[in-house]
Amino acid sequence: MSTYMPKAGEVERKWYVLDAAGKPLGRVAAQAAMLLRGKHKVTYAPHVDCGDHVIIINCKDAVLTGKKLDKKFYYHHTGYIGHLKAVRYDTLMDQKPCKAMELAVKGMIPNNTIGRAAMGRLRLFEGAEHKHAAQKPQVWDR
Repeated sequence: MSTYMPKAGEVERKWYVLDAAGKPLGRVAAQAAMLLRGKHKVTYAPHVDCGDHVIIINCKDAVLTGKKLDKKFYYHHTGYIGHLKAVRYDTLMDQKPCKAMELAVKGMIPNNTIGRAAMGRLRLFEGAEHKHAAQKPQVWDR
């Protein structure tokens, strides 16, 4: 019995919508990462980019459990000596909720060419409206 090996040209990509309103940020990010990688498909292979397009709406309404809003920080370095910047997550969720969701999803996909291509298929919106209705996305609620 031979093992099925998917080819890059044989991949069928669908569009899915995830609603983050009232759900924990990490759980929505985990579902999005699974869809972006294609792990929900029967034809999944780790060496082939077989993921789908994902639209996440209501990023501003995602919640952080526990005391993460006060105790969790987003760190980034400017490139200059001594310029490590720290932003608390309550500020980040108020000002840039899509950035917080993007960071969560990015941490759950591999750091290689397949992961970079997967991040290109992720669309984030603060509100309930998105501009990808022409692609006829399906609601993912599993």
